[in-house]
Amino acid sequence: MEKYQFEVCANSTESCLAAQAGGANRVELCAGIPEGGTTPSYGEISVARELLTTTRLNVIIRPRGGDFLYSPIEIKTMLIDIEMARKIGADGVVFGCLTTDGEIDIPAMQQLMKVSKGLSVTFHRAFDVCCNPQKALGQIIELGCNRILTSGQQPTAELGIPFLKELQIQAAGKITLLAGCGVNEKNISRIAQETGIKEFHFSARENIQSGMKYKNESVFMGGTVHIDEYERNVTTARRVTDTIQALYDLPINKE
Repeated sequence: MEKYQFEVCANSTESCLAAQAGGANRVELCAGIPEGGTTPSYGEISVARELLTTTRLNVIIRPRGGDFLYSPIEIKTMLIDIEMARKIGADGVVFGCLTTDGEIDIPAMQQLMKVSKGLSVTFHRAFDVCCNPQKALGQIIELGCNRILTSGQQPTAELGIPFLKELQIQAAGKITLLAGCGVNEKNISRIAQETGIKEFHFSARENIQSGMKYKNESVFMGGTVHIDEYERNVTTARRVTDTIQALYDLPINKE
């Protein structure tokens, strides 16, 4: 049987525990999911660390949404957040920095890598918006990162299959590619079969209705951004298990 690793993008401790119950090997704990993930709070990391017993805990280090061009103040914030995650007991951290020209920001990454020593490091989907991914892959290897989270520079990993296959060949075992974005029980087997990638990142979330009996649905907490504030999107153990099982249930082309 093929050996795979499964990472769940968890938006809360609740989602972390569902990921663990569903069989995930690792979680990436994030706040600000609508922005693509931002650094979670000290309290969220602490409680997740306390309650996770068999699933590894990685923490995204991203001070804001938007691009990956960070100011000296933002880099300083990220350095402190990495130290915080380490002290709490995180197994790994997730970050990525780019220059104005879309290249890997080597000096910034070197600073972050220095304080991340001893932790597993994932270069996140900043990779998917860099200008020269083949060059970037080599640089990320040289920096000492353990893996790259990527959709193959496409909106989803399924659409990125052709390029993910190329990147997997280029990686040649020097770094792990973690296929993510839009990975689910319907496409995980195809992505694995056609790319040769062995690690997968997915959210496995479902909509959960609020327990509020009284609702004032005319008021929105996000100002001009209107979302359903009486509904939450949470990882469920059932969907984690279904996604993992979908891969093992179907034959994988080993050629």
